[in-house]
Amino acid sequence: MNGFPFAIVGFDLDGTLVDTLGDLAAAVNHTLATMDRAPLAEDAVRPMIGRGAKHLLEEGLRATGGVPDGAVDRLYPELLRFYAAHIAVRSRPFPGVVDALDRLDALGVKTAVVTNKTERLARLLLSELGLAGRFATIIGGDTLGRANAKPSPAPIHEMITRCGGGRAAFVGDSIYDVTAAKCAGVTSILVGFGFLDRPVEEYGADHVIAHYDELTGLLGDLGGYS
Repeated sequence: MNGFPFAIVGFDLDGTLVDTLGDLAAAVNHTLATMDRAPLAEDAVRPMIGRGAKHLLEEGLRATGGVPDGAVDRLYPELLRFYAAHIAVRSRPFPGVVDALDRLDALGVKTAVVTNKTERLARLLLSELGLAGRFATIIGGDTLGRANAKPSPAPIHEMITRCGGGRAAFVGDSIYDVTAAKCAGVTSILVGFGFLDRPVEEYGADHVIAHYDELTGLLGDLGGYS
């Protein structure tokens, strides 16, 4: 790896690699409309993202009048159906993502996605955006069972195993990402432009970046690489 200090860099998906807010908001609002609920503004949806679609639906119901018994399980398939059919209408990689992946690849670093999105939807989204082939592995919130989704460190450990071991960093935008990384003993990096629900200093991440142009330089500096 030419002396680069990290062998593996993992990424969360929604709010980290890809700005998915518009399509997720459209999906939850479509589903809410089936119950004659008022649509949510995108700013209201943003902090609900990060623990999977079922959590997003539950929070959307709670914010628009409450969660009737059985409603989440009943409406969840419709949310998934609509979202899968409209998964990349507005979703786009954040600025600098592709260049950052190119730089890491040139340095021999393996990259991975660890998300609380289902693996099927994660792969579908990344495929639609032409990014699926960029990653050594893609681990969804259901890959190891929901009990082992972030903030559990289990998917981070699995990422490291699948990528062949070595020093790792994890990039994310939620407290679940930071917690999973810290519990797994890897460097945690917060993207300050993600779907944040609190000030950046409250996440306790090891480092914060404001743009993907900063990522490889930061990682190199952590190991004295030049």
